[in-house]
Amino acid sequence: MPIFATIVVLAAAAVMVALGVWQLQRLEQKEALLARYAAAEGIAAPVAFPIRGDGERDWFRRSSLDCLRVLGVQPTAGRSASARSGWAQRASCEVKGASAPVAIDLGWTREPAAAEWSGGEVTGVIAPGPRLVASEPPVAGLEPLARPDPSGIPNNHLAYAGQWFFFALTALVIYWLALRRRRPSA
Repeated sequence: MPIFATIVVLAAAAVMVALGVWQLQRLEQKEALLARYAAAEGIAAPVAFPIRGDGERDWFRRSSLDCLRVLGVQPTAGRSASARSGWAQRASCEVKGASAPVAIDLGWTREPAAAEWSGGEVTGVIAPGPRLVASEPPVAGLEPLARPDPSGIPNNHLAYAGQWFFFALTALVIYWLALRRRRPSA
């Protein structure tokens, strides 16, 4: 039996199993995070918009922003509150205290033409990005957008764990077959 090759294959399989276990741990963390996001939807008290950092802990909470200056408005694919496909009008805004522009989804429209909006106070829900999704009410004469939904965040960690365990098993089986093939027949 080749010692070096055996050590390499066993080490690789051990690393793959460790990665599978790590993905199972991440699964528990992601489930807790998604549960926190689902609970955040029911909290009425608003939070400050996370203008510094990603603010992941505040996603799906109510917040407000004052857009001092609109840097541009771009249409992006979106759904209305009544589940119709169309265009979310996303403004890039200058906000006090922010070193970079902040994204605000103003509302929904059937047509992709950019909405006319000069800025101001917007209240809504913090979505991943982070960006503020205007909801109370939408601005610039637009229809309401669908509320950001935490169930849309993928949780693939169980599948990834299964993949790593399968890779480890495959490496061991292939190595075992290679050893059998090398063995001289009696």
